[in-house]
Amino acid sequence: MLQKRILAAGAIWPIARCLILVGAVCGLADLRLALAQSIEQENTMKIQLVVGDTILPATLDDSPSARDFAALLPLELDLKDYASTEKVSDLPRRLSIEGAPKSYTPEAGDITYYAPWGNLAIFYRSFQNSAGLVRLGSFDGDIDALMKSQPFSVRIEQAN
Repeated sequence: MLQKRILAAGAIWPIARCLILVGAVCGLADLRLALAQSIEQENTMKIQLVVGDTILPATLDDSPSARDFAALLPLELDLKDYASTEKVSDLPRRLSIEGAPKSYTPEAGDITYYAPWGNLAIFYRSFQNSAGLVRLGSFDGDIDALMKSQPFSVRIEQAN
């Protein structure tokens, strides 16, 4: 109940910091953990990829690039295989890469943006560190529905 009041008050950072400090001093690890989880959940966005009748839930990171990607949703895209490692598609416009690292080492299940080409890249296999690759988020479960040999359509939207 306290968490909801803090969130509703719109002043989460000053109050949360104070409560975390009180929790640390008083040894209230559970309070600190609950507040940290609330803050993390507040700063991420749940999305879903719809492939035919299958819904793949995913979570976007709290970053300028991920927020810029979220602003494009909903999106209808055609994904095609690239290098037997990832599914790619052009985006309607380039995304912000403000504050993004110069490179990223993707893992299976990562949703990324490849800035040099301006495309979305969804990795189903891990890959080497790649300059210009920006992580946007990752899938919350399996991605078997993406394992198609031919190009296919997907809808990416904010989850309910």
